[in-house]
Amino acid sequence: MHPIDPKYLSSTLIIDSDHPAIKAVAAATTGTARNRIEQAVNLYYTVRDGIWYDPYYPFYLPEHYRASNVLKSGRGYCVCKASLLCALGRACNIPSRIGFADVRNHLATRQLLDFLGSDLFVYHGYVEFYLENKWVKATPAFNKELCERHRVAPLEFNGREDSIFHPYNLDKKLFMEYVADHGTYADIPVDLIVAAWKLAYGEERVTAWIQGFESSGKTSSRDFYREEVLGD
Repeated sequence: MHPIDPKYLSSTLIIDSDHPAIKAVAAATTGTARNRIEQAVNLYYTVRDGIWYDPYYPFYLPEHYRASNVLKSGRGYCVCKASLLCALGRACNIPSRIGFADVRNHLATRQLLDFLGSDLFVYHGYVEFYLENKWVKATPAFNKELCERHRVAPLEFNGREDSIFHPYNLDKKLFMEYVADHGTYADIPVDLIVAAWKLAYGEERVTAWIQGFESSGKTSSRDFYREEVLGD
């Protein structure tokens, strides 16, 4: 067994696993767990369903991904939720890191696809926990309410097998397609994410999003849960 790099257990400016609120939630969530597998599973469901997925959450500053801020806001997009889950894992002394992939989303809302100008979601974020001598993927992005609305089975996680997006929804329609792997990181590479978004969606479009957040007090008026689900 190779030694685990200490950086996967360390608190950072963004993945602030030593924050009192993070430590409190980690302790409360895993208090009855009998082992690390159960701890990781409990943390996964806490983030999957306790933090609602919001693709219109701010994305361009480190503070937008800071685990304690995501916990406080109760929402965030996939990388924000992965940051929080990673922090909770480290708070429980479970080696945890962030992974990124590009995914093609075949079942987004019409409004979100118009907003992005694409069905490609670049730098989708997930977590890898080191459990029973191997790295296991956990994808807490979509809360169960959102999955029900899009007729997608919520992603489960048992701590032993990778939890990644289903290729099809419950109606056998294409759902998620992994098209590129960007590796794993000990912290959130904010500048890299923003640069990748500008390349994929256009610098002018991404700059307009940032300006919109700045002028509105870093909030969005868009309500993802009221948008038109494609195929409805």
